[in-house]
Amino acid sequence: MAAAQIPVDKVVTSGVFRLDGGEFDVDNNVWIVGNERTAIVIDAAHDHEEIARALGDRELMAIVCTHAHNDHINAAAQLADLTDAPILVHPDDTPLWNMVYPDREPDAPLLHGERLQAGDVELQVLHTPGHAPGAVSLYAPGPGVVFTGDTMFQGGPGATGRSYSDYPTILSSIRDHLLPLPGATVVHTGHGPSTSIEAEAPNLRELIAEMESGEEHLSG
Repeated sequence: MAAAQIPVDKVVTSGVFRLDGGEFDVDNNVWIVGNERTAIVIDAAHDHEEIARALGDRELMAIVCTHAHNDHINAAAQLADLTDAPILVHPDDTPLWNMVYPDREPDAPLLHGERLQAGDVELQVLHTPGHAPGAVSLYAPGPGVVFTGDTMFQGGPGATGRSYSDYPTILSSIRDHLLPLPGATVVHTGHGPSTSIEAEAPNLRELIAEMESGEEHLSG
């Protein structure tokens, strides 16, 4: 899948999301960003062999996790072992990471404002908690693309009904870090179809206004 003049490959893998004692069948978007020589993988989900086939002969520079729910990281360790690539996770998601990999730590932290190189593309790390405490989005300002994991979808924010999630926090993250991006920015999500900032902004601004109005009522 090509987007905004940069090489972006989308691999959809299927498996099970597990949290709070529940199990749900899910399809995950795995994004490969780079050029013909090197690339990074965003969210190694379910099937490391399928992801490796999509990489082909490219050198994998890093496996970047938008958050540490099992369905976004459960192929990360096997892919890392196969390719000798480091796994990057925001440290606030350590409790979720440890549910999947109790005996293995990520190789390096993802921090807000950090810049990653994916082939010819520079990605800016935006800490966008709410769906998970260590959730991040990855913004490529040159071509105008953002990878939001489960923070923003077509139709609204990600789910916040489970442990380690919070609805006001995810709306604040979207307000502060995603809606300020240019409207034409393409939004590549962790599940389902891609969208754009301008397509989602009206609904999200309405939800944010409702939240802020409720906060003002409580403080008054």
